[in-house]
Amino acid sequence: MGKLAAVRLLRNKKMENESWHCSGARDGLRFGMEFDLEGKYADRAYLLLASLVVPRPIALITTIGEDGVVNAAPFSFFNLMGAEPPILAVAPGDRDDGSPKDSARNIRLTHEFVVNLVDESIAEAMNRAAASLPYGVSEIEHAGFTTAPSTLVKPPRIAEAPASMECLEWGTLQIGGNRVVIGLIKRLHVKDAFVDLEKLRIRGDDLHMIGRMASPHWYCRTRDRFEMIRPK
Repeated sequence: MGKLAAVRLLRNKKMENESWHCSGARDGLRFGMEFDLEGKYADRAYLLLASLVVPRPIALITTIGEDGVVNAAPFSFFNLMGAEPPILAVAPGDRDDGSPKDSARNIRLTHEFVVNLVDESIAEAMNRAAASLPYGVSEIEHAGFTTAPSTLVKPPRIAEAPASMECLEWGTLQIGGNRVVIGLIKRLHVKDAFVDLEKLRIRGDDLHMIGRMASPHWYCRTRDRFEMIRPK
């Protein structure tokens, strides 16, 4: 075996023994890094994944606590999951001390919540609502939002939001340290400016949502779009 071949063999064996390695260093190709998220790099899972799975829509959730105070908080581990029936999923995390965040606690108590979507016009206010306030202190006033009554559920909508979805909790899944709330969407409210009343479609060109990007502080606008026709 030549000297160069021996060096390559030792290097490949070393990579096989590491918990991360070049996951395709064969045939002269390098496919990239591989991270063992159940082992050595488990504590990096959030930072890595939250910076890769982007952009994510933002759910600005309103709930009501047992004291009657309206809570508002944004979550980006969120998306639409189906339409028959209409359902969504959101994963509100825990506080640093391990206790549930107010939104999760209130949903468990009342089984009702509203998902308010976030566009550019309310981005700054949404960010203010992310502040860690004591339980029972409303983010509505702190963020400068106003509320509008919902039709079916008790938690109010955020009047400034471009669209809001009234939801009933279908169930909550506890997977390790993750809490995933499945919500049945019972009512949809959309501002008139974003609805084509003749076609009953959303005016997407006028709707400027923002998306969550890399942790901890990055977001994106969604104005740069392109159409790609799906093949038959």
